[in-house]
Amino acid sequence: MEATHLLSSRNLCSPASCWPIHRLVKPRTRRSSIAFAVLTPPADNISIVTDGSSLRPREVSPGLYNDTWFDRIAIQHLSESVQAATGLRNSKSGYESLVEAATAASRNFGSTKQRELVIQALEKAFPKPILSLIRTLMPQSKFAREYFAVFTTLFFAWLVGPCEVRESEINGRRERNAVHINKCRFLEQTNCAGMCSNLCKVPSQTFIKDSLGMSVNMVPNFEDMSCEMIFGQDPPSLMDDPAFKQPCYKLCKANRRHNVNCSS
Repeated sequence: MEATHLLSSRNLCSPASCWPIHRLVKPRTRRSSIAFAVLTPPADNISIVTDGSSLRPREVSPGLYNDTWFDRIAIQHLSESVQAATGLRNSKSGYESLVEAATAASRNFGSTKQRELVIQALEKAFPKPILSLIRTLMPQSKFAREYFAVFTTLFFAWLVGPCEVRESEINGRRERNAVHINKCRFLEQTNCAGMCSNLCKVPSQTFIKDSLGMSVNMVPNFEDMSCEMIFGQDPPSLMDDPAFKQPCYKLCKANRRHNVNCSS
């Protein structure tokens, strides 16, 4: 098909003269339907199922995070606390250092020891006098539960990613005591259900309960990598917790045998 059309001339006239001017314009070609391509990430960024023991295929490319100076300090402080507790050092920086520290713990210790080490790391990271003061000033109440939810969204997005306060039912009433994490940064980066359960969920629940006197139930969704933190709700026992019945992703950062034993 011809690429151009010649438009009829127009006369641009002045009092002195009149010159024909021809304009060559690009034709209005027929627009074909537009197809949007989906870029396939490298194989080490996706979970691929070859049997029934793992989650379905999904893209787990890490999102982009614009960490502030406060975020970077907090990430580095927690990473160093985990490294000190495990005795396993790494030379990486930023969130990558925290993920590497957690991955090293998952490779070198059993699940029970992993939980214990993370609790030790959290105790190193957060000053005990401040935690004791918060526990004294804020006993279990509607205000305390909702305060913890708001505080989490404001000061811990660097750890878990963007999150928001939502309502939940407790004692037959609706309260704004839940935090919805849109896509957990830690789970997204580690791509391991076992690391989520043993290095985040269980030790965080235990630490918040023991140090702050606040029950919290963390409910990860391994399909979309979201999570719910419900303050004031007791978590189920490990035997009954659905998170520990969850098969791991086919390609997880722990480099283990990828089945339900990854979480147990």
